[in-house]
Order: sequence, then structure tokens, then C-alpha cells
Amino acid sequence: MIILGYNGFSQIAELFGRLYGYTADSVDRHSFLGHDAAAALFVDGELVAAVEEERMNRQKKTTAFPANAMRWCLEQAGISYEDVDYYAFGWNFTAEFADAAITGLASAPIPPEYKFQAIGSFGELWNGALGRTALIEDFTRHTGYALPDEKLITVPHHRAHLACGRTFSGLGDAAFLINDGQAEADSAIMGEVRDGKVEVFERFTIDAKNSLAQLFANITRYLGFTPNNDEYKVMGLAGFGKAPDEQDNPLLTKVVTLEEGGRYSLALANDPRGPRAYDPLFDELFDGNDDNRQEFDFRVRVACAAQQVIEAVTAHQLRALAEATELRDLIFEGGLALNCVNNTKLLEELPFTRVEVSFGASDPGVSIGAAAHVAREKSVALTPTESPYLGPEFGEDEIRTTLEEYTSSVTWEQLPSDEVVGKTAELLTGKTVIGWFQGRTEYGPRALGNRSILANPSYADMKDVINNRVKHREPFRPFAPIVLEENAARVFEMGRKERSPYMTFVFPVRPEYTEKIAAATHVDATSRIQTVTDDSNPRLAALLREFTSRTEVPCLVNTSFNVAGEPIVCSPKDAVECFLGTDIDHLVIGDFLVSKR
Repeated sequence: MIILGYNGFSQIAELFGRLYGYTADSVDRHSFLGHDAAAALFVDGELVAAVEEERMNRQKKTTAFPANAMRWCLEQAGISYEDVDYYAFGWNFTAEFADAAITGLASAPIPPEYKFQAIGSFGELWNGALGRTALIEDFTRHTGYALPDEKLITVPHHRAHLACGRTFSGLGDAAFLINDGQAEADSAIMGEVRDGKVEVFERFTIDAKNSLAQLFANITRYLGFTPNNDEYKVMGLAGFGKAPDEQDNPLLTKVVTLEEGGRYSLALANDPRGPRAYDPLFDELFDGNDDNRQEFDFRVRVACAAQQVIEAVTAHQLRALAEATELRDLIFEGGLALNCVNNTKLLEELPFTRVEVSFGASDPGVSIGAAAHVAREKSVALTPTESPYLGPEFGEDEIRTTLEEYTSSVTWEQLPSDEVVGKTAELLTGKTVIGWFQGRTEYGPRALGNRSILANPSYADMKDVINNRVKHREPFRPFAPIVLEENAARVFEMGRKERSPYMTFVFPVRPEYTEKIAAATHVDATSRIQTVTDDSNPRLAALLREFTSRTEVPCLVNTSFNVAGEPIVCSPKDAVECFLGTDIDHLVIGDFLVSKR
């Protein structure tokens, strides 16, 4: 059976801009439904291809219909649209959902004229993007294939997140928490998977108006960052300060109310002004004003309070879940699961003995998850997999052809395959920044070693070099290290974890290594690590082993191969353009070592 999962609405950006003022150049440009458009293909239960549309159309967090991603997935398998048995879409806006939305708008405590306006806007959104007819028309318009109604299966958004987590966790029976900005009507669900069957514990479900992730997005906007994109910056800023006592945190005393049974609510959940309603409240709570909101110390203070809220509320949820189930393995997915500082604390401080977060935890994962969900519903056995390397790869001829287009700007030499690792390790012993482009493109929002920028972490100022000269981003931003799994526990305090292959957990750096890997150690002496094995990524593992033998430094700095505001590179052309537009010293692309003229 062939199943193609996807996410993305071609009309959604235009509709959100016209109806709600969320334009492509506004601070809310990543707040559309359907962001992180992507496609993923399962053939007889095996995940054979997956890629995000942004890697193809070069528009970060794009909501566009994933025509390029779909086309590549089908070409990878050598099949056509007609060969696909089912198309799984990672949203499920039903007639019942529409009825509930209209009823809610009609009963909202707002003047009648605003009700009519809101209902009219929702109708345009439904007819233009969300409804089943709109989905089929969108599909046909962008592919030229008249999608039969019976081939389209819409999957509830949170169920797609869960299915993605199940696919890569390696867990059987497990409890789960899915928490993100918004699914169809909810923001968080909890429950358990037992004997292959999913049960959602409805008493724990949190509606979208009380979304914890949206609150964090509102704080992200308040601090001058882009919501639904820059939340990791707020998490990073929190490392520069100290969390207040919970009773002194105004967000926990004035904004979030923890309720019985793992539930919670937000102070302005029903405010008709929407997210902007929080700005004056935040000013009141933190003594904010136009002069101090962008000051570093102010940002750190608010970030510390915000991070504490994420940790306190999630722990509150999971304590209730732990009382409701005896299962002690936990799958955690959704955008909030990318808060890796929180993930580690959940594992160390709560009754769950194993917590797994996939590389597709945020919305890129729903394309994989939607297809996996349908496969399970159709009783298709899924082939176990852990690999994130699911996207395009490029051969020697394609790389050479690209390089020949840039002969006026670059020089290169083709190394014997068995010399690539040694030469790269030699270069990395110095204060050198390497663009590393190998194999298939990794999936998800984080570079996992095939489209990476690498450097020697023993130079303490390397963080500033890459932030300023290469990535063109804020100087407070930390960098993550890659480490051989066999060495991880020697360098980091791993606690209950033995591995962290997807950069979804943070660990304290052992004191004897904080200076040795200074550029990959955050100000709070922690690192968001990726562990690598010979099986998971042979060439990267060989590079780590060779670099360590030459320097006695057991890690490399690993950051995504892109500059701020752009997607991670996908093709050789993307890589060369990024290389030439930054102060990266060398590009290692396949077996080619590339330098600037």
C-alpha cells in the first residue's frame, strides 16, 4: 500500500493576510495554519522519502501547497500520483468543527456587528482553505491530478503528531502528551497507547483558547522576536538568568491558573482582541515600556519567567497523567516539545522513566504522522526506523555541474572518498568554519549532521565568529555540539538518557569539559547535544573520531547550514550560494573540498 502524507494550504497565507492582517512581511508571518508544509511517502509500511517544501521553494516555514515536495517523493519511489492509494492530510476540519466554531462565534461576548464579521471571515476561510472541497480543489490545481474523494483521508492534527512520535520513538505501550499552538479546536491532549490502540483522556484536553504554546508565542512577540519561529531564542535567553520563586512569577500568579486534574487556563483566553491583548498586561506585570523592552536584562527577566511557566505547567499536566496510567514510557510531541530544556527536566523530575521526542516534533512531523496514522488504520505494518535522513541527495556529477557554474568564485579539488574525513578533521583543528554537505537532507527544523556548519568548540570565541560572520544572528545564541554516543556520558551528565540523536534534550556539561568545548557550552553550562553512531551517520561518526584523535576534543560545534531567516540548504546550489554569502572558510560537499578564490 502506498500512502503519501502532506501538510500545506496554498490559499491560507492570502486569506490570513486579507481577513486577519497576518501578512507575509508582518511579525505574525509564521502564525498561519499549515506552516511547515511538507510531504512524506510510505510504501508498504516503509518510509522511503520525506522533505519539507521550504527546502525546495526556499521560503522558511512556508504554508504553500507542497507540490515540489510531493513531486520529489514520487520521483524518489518511481511512481505517479495515480499509483498512490491514499493521501493523508494532517488536519481534519469536519462539519462538526465548523458548526461548533460558528456557534462559538455567535455566542461570543462581542457586539453583533463583530459577530457577523467574524462569522463571515470564518466562512471565507472554510470555503477557501479548510473545507474538504477546498482541499481537493487545492490538490488538483497544484498537481494536475484530479484527486478522487475516497483517496483523501484527513487526519486530526494531534493524532498526526502522535503517529509521528510513535514512528520514531521505538516505544510500544506508552503514555503521550501532545502540546502545540493549535490543532483544529484544541491545543493539548494526553492519553495512552496500549496494545496498538490510542485512547485520549478527554478530561485532560485543553482548548485552543487556553494554549500554553500560544502564550509562549505571545511572549516571544512581546520581546521583539517572531512568534511561532523564535521561541527557542526565549528559551536560550532564560539561560542567562535565574528563575524566580514560583510564587513571585507574575505569569504564574496573574496569567496562568493551574487547576485540578492537570488542567490549566489563561487569564485572557476569551479576550476578543486576540494575542495582542497580552501586551499591555505584560507591560503591567514586568514594568515594561517602549524604552526597556529591547534591553537585554529585561528580556532575560521575562524569558526566565516564561521558561518557568512552560516547565511548571507541563509538569502539572504530566503529574496528572502519571496518576492516570501506570505506563512509564512517554511520547511527547507538538511544537512545545522542541523546548529541550523542559524535556530534560520532565525526564529527571517526574515518574516517567523514558521520554522520547522526535526530530519531527513540531509541524514538519504531521506529514509523516498523517501517513503513518493512515497506515496503522489500514493495518499496514510499519518498518521500524530512526533515521532523519529522508530528503534529497546529490551525486558527484550534479555537484560538479554546480561547481562549474561558480568557477569565477570558487576553486575545488575532488578527494578520494577515504581522505575526505582526514582532510576535514585536519582543517577543523584550527579556527576554521566548515560547511558540511553530505548524503540525504535531514528532516525537521534542526541540522542533524548532513547539512551542517561545523567548527572546533575549543576556541571560546568561535561562537561569536559564527554568530557574527556566518549566521548573522544575535550574539546570545548558543551552539550545539555533536558527540559520539560512546563518548557522551564522559562529556555530559546524561542522567536517565544514554543517547540523544535528535537534539531534543539538554544536558549539563561536566566541569572538566566546559572550557574544552567552550563554544558549544551555553552560559548556564549546558548543551543541546546530538549523539552520533557509526550506524546512524557513518561519515560524521568517522569525522568525530578522527577529530577527537587529533585534538583530544570529543565534540564539534554543529549548527544548521543556513543564515538567519533562510531555510537550511538542500541542493548543491543552495550550499554554494550560502558559502559565498558568508565567512565560512571551506565547503566539504560530497567528496569535493571547495574554497573561495
